[in-house]
Amino acid sequence: MGFFDMFKKDKGKELFPDNAAVEARADSIRKEIQRLGLPGDITVNVEGSKVKIGGKVPDEATRRKLVMIAGNVKGIDGVDDGGIEGGQTAQAGQQAQMKTYTVESGDTLSKIAKETLGDAGAYNKIFQANQPMLKDADEIYPGQVLIIPDQQTANA
Repeated sequence: MGFFDMFKKDKGKELFPDNAAVEARADSIRKEIQRLGLPGDITVNVEGSKVKIGGKVPDEATRRKLVMIAGNVKGIDGVDDGGIEGGQTAQAGQQAQMKTYTVESGDTLSKIAKETLGDAGAYNKIFQANQPMLKDADEIYPGQVLIIPDQQTANA
């Protein structure tokens, strides 16, 4: 898909200290991916505040979740998923664009669903699109980037 730079470097899950070595940063992100149980043979490289992900994934949802896991880590502000094989969805020769939302103070999944999908009751669709990263619909934080499902998925 490409390079994603919508993440906030000073926000996110703390997986490693600021002074951690590059390989320790990459190892921490790999372990988080494994802990969350995402399928696929994944490689992770960290260059400064950027993460490069490679390997094979079974579907587009897994690809998108990998980007969110790596990007929503404190100290990371960009993710390149160009090294991932599989999971690409093409229609009319164009890859599907991932729609995201950056959580702001006071947001709830219902409020985000109303704003992005037109229906506050569709909050569970956003929750499902962001599992296993989200364990509870009430535990989102400002600066977190969430996947927003497309209208067809949300209305299904």
